[in-house]
Amino acid sequence: MRRTYKFLLRPSGRQVASLNAMLGDHRALYNAALQERRDAYRHPSRTTVRYGDQSAQLKDIRAYDTDHARWSFSSQQATLRRLNLAFAAFFRRVKAGETPGYPRFQGAGHFDTVTWPVDGDGCRWDSQPEHPSQTFIRLQGIGHVKVHQHRPVLGTVKTLSVKREGNRWYLALSCDDVPAVPLEPTGAVVGIDMGVASLATTADGRHFGNPRFLQRSADRLAAAQRDLSRKKRGSRRRRKAVARVARQHRAVARQRADLAHKTALELVRDHDLIAVEKLNIKCMVRRAQPKPDPDRPGQFLPNGQAAKSGLNKSIHDAGWGVFLDVLRAKAESAGRTVVEVNARHTSQRCAECGHVAKENRPTQAKFLCVQCGHSAHADENAAVNILRAGLALQVATAS
Repeated sequence: MRRTYKFLLRPSGRQVASLNAMLGDHRALYNAALQERRDAYRHPSRTTVRYGDQSAQLKDIRAYDTDHARWSFSSQQATLRRLNLAFAAFFRRVKAGETPGYPRFQGAGHFDTVTWPVDGDGCRWDSQPEHPSQTFIRLQGIGHVKVHQHRPVLGTVKTLSVKREGNRWYLALSCDDVPAVPLEPTGAVVGIDMGVASLATTADGRHFGNPRFLQRSADRLAAAQRDLSRKKRGSRRRRKAVARVARQHRAVARQRADLAHKTALELVRDHDLIAVEKLNIKCMVRRAQPKPDPDRPGQFLPNGQAAKSGLNKSIHDAGWGVFLDVLRAKAESAGRTVVEVNARHTSQRCAECGHVAKENRPTQAKFLCVQCGHSAHADENAAVNILRAGLALQVATAS
């Protein structure tokens, strides 16, 4: 099993300056490689430059530029591979007929991660194991940096990444062969319906609340954004205002992740099998398609986008994707099973008689079957249907 551990770094002032310089040099390498690809393709010969060609140039670049030579060769290769992945994603979207999005040049505020593909090549995890109370990581060109290791690292460390988030620095360790720690069987199963009134509702009637962290911090965030709008571009005060807005968003993200971890842990501890909806969240929050008015050229009919924008914001605020990712990871580590079922008609099907009708759900929270008269909370009724579909799918898979 693969797992990623994230730790806070505690660099000294001199190391912070070196880390920022490292990010700047890797960003310059990324942008230069992107410019080379653009120029080569615009040439009349339509030359294609690939990762292998650019990686082969690194030796000459490092010999010419001593600033680049102080950083790890493998980390610079990883930066070129990052650009290569961006182009691969671009061409994949072009072939699929999607909006492609050509790779962009990275500004100083957007390029915030450097990766080392192999532990021991330009970096070393736990570089001072003899230290009695502190963990260090050694980075080429920077030195031994203190790590706030709040939990043990299991498995074999494969790749390391250093990321800047605001004025903090974090270390991400990707480890292979992490042993699972199976929990004792409980014999319980559960179905979960995702929502915006409640983050998750189970088939047995439990509701896990949705605190709406973004909505709660909307006033502070709006004040920070108004302050930002009044600052002159390129000024020091604008940079401070940008940092303030970013801090607000990071606080919301941390609150959302904390809720997801606590909720998922409770569900995994209490159940052997967890059935969830297979949701395509990206499509669910997509803007409504415009409706041209056939009688008035250039005009459009109402398409409900105003109402959909509020729903989209609520879905993002609930953090369904974060919760489902955390739930799968914790279930895998604990030896539990997560079954994803087709969400079609789960909210419109009666859990008693199986009748499917849009009229079965007169309000957002109430379910009332028009055929048999069964009444229940709408999310609880959907969770029962999800559980039954999950059990049926599990049986079919086992056979």
